[in-house]
Amino acid sequence: MAEKQDYYKILGVSRDVSDDELKQAYRKLARSHHPDVSDDSQAEDKFKEITEAYRVLSDPEKRAAYDQYGHAGTNGTAGGGFGGFGGGAAGFEDIFDMMFNGGFGGRGATRTGPQQGADLRYDMQLTLEEAVFGVEKEITIQRWETCEDCNGSGAEHGTSVHTCEVCGGSGQVRRAQKTPFGQFVNVVTCENCGGSGKIIDEKCSTCHGQGRVQQKRRININIPPGVDDGSRLRVSGKGEAGQNGGPYGDLYIFIRVLSHSRIERDGDDLRTHKNISFVQASVGADVHVDTLDGTVNLKIPAGTQPGTTFRIEKRGVPSRRRNRRGDFYVTVQVVVPKKLNDEQMGALSQFAKASGEEFNPHDKTLWAKIKGLFE
Repeated sequence: MAEKQDYYKILGVSRDVSDDELKQAYRKLARSHHPDVSDDSQAEDKFKEITEAYRVLSDPEKRAAYDQYGHAGTNGTAGGGFGGFGGGAAGFEDIFDMMFNGGFGGRGATRTGPQQGADLRYDMQLTLEEAVFGVEKEITIQRWETCEDCNGSGAEHGTSVHTCEVCGGSGQVRRAQKTPFGQFVNVVTCENCGGSGKIIDEKCSTCHGQGRVQQKRRININIPPGVDDGSRLRVSGKGEAGQNGGPYGDLYIFIRVLSHSRIERDGDDLRTHKNISFVQASVGADVHVDTLDGTVNLKIPAGTQPGTTFRIEKRGVPSRRRNRRGDFYVTVQVVVPKKLNDEQMGALSQFAKASGEEFNPHDKTLWAKIKGLFE
């Protein structure tokens, strides 16, 4: 027969551990090693061992005997470890309350107190202009709302609601079950009230006793300036109605920004392309550029090379993290005409001669070279 381990080592505590520290250590270990939540094949044995150690150390008399005589001092008191849970294991029922009435969220556990309503999601599409400058949108959602006829009680007007006599209003009943490892206390939903903790004499004809009804609701949403694709906005209290007098949940707006035909977003900056002619690039010019704020004048200096990027300050996106706007960048593209008339051809010939180049309009190599300078 294997020698028993020291109870203090099993619970991972020192011999001068306080009652509160002992209880916390036991709860932590019992939660992780309970057979219903652990995948470990040895979980059942470990849980039995942990509970036996706690059952002895949580009892002042048994702990004193154990400290003086070791395991020999617990003979006839600790027994098989799982015997007599109901009377000797102070705090054992607490751990099951934690596990089956909220800690692990299962096994028929119910909640009769106020519960916050569920959150809702709404996917919204915005143009780039709307995302940059902000916009107010009216949307329509369908959600659960508190029944106005019964004010959420679920009872027909003029009738009453009684506390369930079986569960005392808790919505739960405790059932003791004996197993080879001892007696377990299981918490299950009260069958008499269905877990609500109350008995309705006459259900509301509008909500049929639920206290809530589904409604379509129009809501105005203020989209702040600077939101980006993938942004998520929370609108507090615009989700579904809670139960048992609980508050409404929240509404989450998920943003998708549509592509713009000419302008691209780059963080807090905006970018676009502007076509200019060979003459404008060579001698300089003032050109008009369309931004989201309107048309602005951009000065192109003489000798501008294809692909040059210019910056227009504070015409970008309002930053949501800093108190400033981004910039607007314009990249120029020099456009080479696909066809030339006689006058243009003559001017180009004079330009070639002035540049010391031989001009042959039928020389595809030369023409490709000229076009390549600007592509």
